[in-house]
Amino acid sequence: MNLEKLERNIGYTFKNKHLLENALTHTSYAYEKHIESNEKLEFLGDSILEFISSKYLYSNFPSLSEGEMTKVRATIVCEESLYKIAKRHNFSDFLFLGKSELACHKEARPAIMADSVEAVIAAIYFDAGLEEAERFIVENLREEAELASKNVGQKDYKTVLQEKLQIHGEVHIKYEIIKEEGPDHNKKFTARVSCNDKILATGEGRTKKNAEMEAARKAMNM
Repeated sequence: MNLEKLERNIGYTFKNKHLLENALTHTSYAYEKHIESNEKLEFLGDSILEFISSKYLYSNFPSLSEGEMTKVRATIVCEESLYKIAKRHNFSDFLFLGKSELACHKEARPAIMADSVEAVIAAIYFDAGLEEAERFIVENLREEAELASKNVGQKDYKTVLQEKLQIHGEVHIKYEIIKEEGPDHNKKFTARVSCNDKILATGEGRTKKNAEMEAARKAMNM
C-alpha cells in the first residue's frame, strides 16, 4: 500500500516507513499475518495526546479553571474527536484490516479509526520527537479546543430540558435504556426520555450517558 498520500494528508513524511505501517495495522490484520499490531503505539499515543492537549490548554486558555480544562480536554481527546481527525485525513483508505474485520463491517469502525490516530501520534514521536508530534496534535485539535472552551460553561442538555419542562411546576422526567447492541468494546445504546409517561424522544450514543444526552437534545428541539 502506498502511504505517501496519507503522509501528504497529515503533513508529515516518515523517515521510518515501518512505523507508519505499524500505526495503521489493526489487531485483526496483525493476527492473520503474524505481525505486531498498533496497540502498543496506541497506548503511548494516548498518553502523549493527553499531555500535549493539557499543555496546550494550560498555555492558551488561562481563564479556564482546572475543572473546566479537564472538561475541555475530555471533549477534544474523545473517540468522536479523534474519529473526525481520521476522517479528515482519510485514514480509512490506508488501514490494514483483517478479513474477519472486513467480513463483519463494510468500512472501518469509528473506534478503530480513532485508535489509529493515537498510534500515528506515537509513530511520529518515535520518528521525529515530541515537537513534531505536538505540531500534529495542535494543528488537528486547535479548532475543537476553541469550540469546547466556549461551551464549557454551558449547561448540558438534560439540565436544560429539565428546566424547560418544569417551568410551570414539578413533572416526572424519566430516562430509559431501551436498546443495547454491539460487542463490549464497541457498544451502542439507545435511550428514551419521557415526561409524565409521555414519550418525548429517543437518542443513540456509545455510552448510556451520551444516549440520554442525545435523547434530551432531540426532545428540546421538538
